[in-house]
Amino acid sequence: MKAGTFADRLAVSVTLTAGGTAHAIPPGDVKSFELDLRAWGFEGRVDFLVADNAEVGGLESDALKAAFLEPDLLEVELELKAVQTDAASQPAITPLKVKGLVAERSLVELPATPTPGTPLLYRRYGVRFMDAARLLWGQHHPISLYTQKTVQDVLDAHKGEKLSLTYDWQDGLGTTHAQLFLGLPPEDGASFYDFLVWYVHTRNGVLAWDYTAQGLSLSAAKAASGTPVDVLAPDVDTVALTFPEVPRHEMAVLNAVAEGAATTPIANTRAVTGIRQDVLLRTSVADEVEARVTLETARLKVPGMEVELGWRRFPAAALAPGTLVKLPSTEAWSATGLAAGATYRVRHLHVRGEALQPGPDAEHLEPNAGFHFSMATRLEREAETWVDLPPYTPPRWPRYVEGTIVSEAGEEADETWQAYTDSATSLDGYHVKVPLWEDQVITVPFNPHLLPGHFYFPAYKGQRVLVALDFQKSWLKRFLDWRDGARMPADGQGVHLMVGKTAESGTSLKHSYTDGKPVFLLQRTNAKDTARIEIKEGTLLIHVEEEQG
Repeated sequence: MKAGTFADRLAVSVTLTAGGTAHAIPPGDVKSFELDLRAWGFEGRVDFLVADNAEVGGLESDALKAAFLEPDLLEVELELKAVQTDAASQPAITPLKVKGLVAERSLVELPATPTPGTPLLYRRYGVRFMDAARLLWGQHHPISLYTQKTVQDVLDAHKGEKLSLTYDWQDGLGTTHAQLFLGLPPEDGASFYDFLVWYVHTRNGVLAWDYTAQGLSLSAAKAASGTPVDVLAPDVDTVALTFPEVPRHEMAVLNAVAEGAATTPIANTRAVTGIRQDVLLRTSVADEVEARVTLETARLKVPGMEVELGWRRFPAAALAPGTLVKLPSTEAWSATGLAAGATYRVRHLHVRGEALQPGPDAEHLEPNAGFHFSMATRLEREAETWVDLPPYTPPRWPRYVEGTIVSEAGEEADETWQAYTDSATSLDGYHVKVPLWEDQVITVPFNPHLLPGHFYFPAYKGQRVLVALDFQKSWLKRFLDWRDGARMPADGQGVHLMVGKTAESGTSLKHSYTDGKPVFLLQRTNAKDTARIEIKEGTLLIHVEEEQG
């Protein structure tokens, strides 16, 4: 967005909180500021002076310096308010407020003159700040497993003390899931903030920063309430219409399951023939396919026309992303192609100012100051459903952890297997206990894994396995250990197949070498009752025995 630069008087109030102590900066001592406010969050910077002249007989000392030099977290509140003294009657003034956390800081000491040894009179402080979600969650890289939890539960578990969250998205956040896994190591780039934006984007939600409550809001749709603020034509310098890129592709959901493979097209009336984006699934559950088709249909949105306004002064009624505005009804405005008096929503606001008098003594301690001022806003239709989101790094899955197979069949010591049937899908699965996360139990598919289907060897109770964890599903990657009693001595070069509940209740098939000659042994054991077949050089032995006593 582009805007011209004008002279304007503004009251820019800054409060820095360090170590629990608030330090208020008089508006006249603010020398430079910039804010970039979007629907989903903000960032900004501000430079200001603090007088420190007690050593030369003055009455002012710098109470901020000691806390500013510490690496502790700094909070900043910035309030921007119009000063319109030229109006016939003073309009009602409402300020623009943001509250964020400091990301970077700078400090320059300003002596009275450039001469070496001249006493210090001022310090120029500078901070760059942003909303708490982007700063803190941008450095947050958890690897955590949740079972029988909602996404809202996960967000609440990670919000910490500095971030406020509100929710109005039951389908996206309030549904209980069998598994939710965060695998966000820093070396892969995706942070918890990236995960959040990815989730909102792929689930067709709305991520918004609430500039009134100073917190993050997640909802199913954009807020539709509020009284529109009138845009006054004399406050505006330029008007431009912009038209975002239109999606020219159709969609298709492909289900690659062998039994029931299907392609479901999703039409787009603005698409160019032959241009398509495909979504690939592999599921035997029809409801999952239907849900994905519904989701992708809702996500295929055509953004509408937008309006860019360049301002010649800061408006009396301050604007922020999410604010509804009503355009002027004059003929000049309707001639631009806009509907006269139409209502739009602020989506993006950029404002900056550089002091007209940058000197340290100019307007010192004054309630407002003059600035070289520029401001631009981007407006969207009130009924716009397309959602603007920040760029993000998509999370990567799977991650691999170890677990042990769960089976409730038989006695505690029995190495049994068990298939658990999902009541919603009728699919069978193993239960796997994951020790790393307090022995939480996840479900993985009950299938042959790496064996062909004519081998039926289910994993047994307590078997140590490597599990691949995706966001909402898992599967067995491989088996990690030998069953007790299955391993053979290396000098016999044997192989061994063990089946049954235990070594005392099962069947063993071995092939090994004795003195370089092959030996085959098949033995069935049930407590003291054994039956065996042994074949070796020149001998076939069939032996049945039941020990007495």
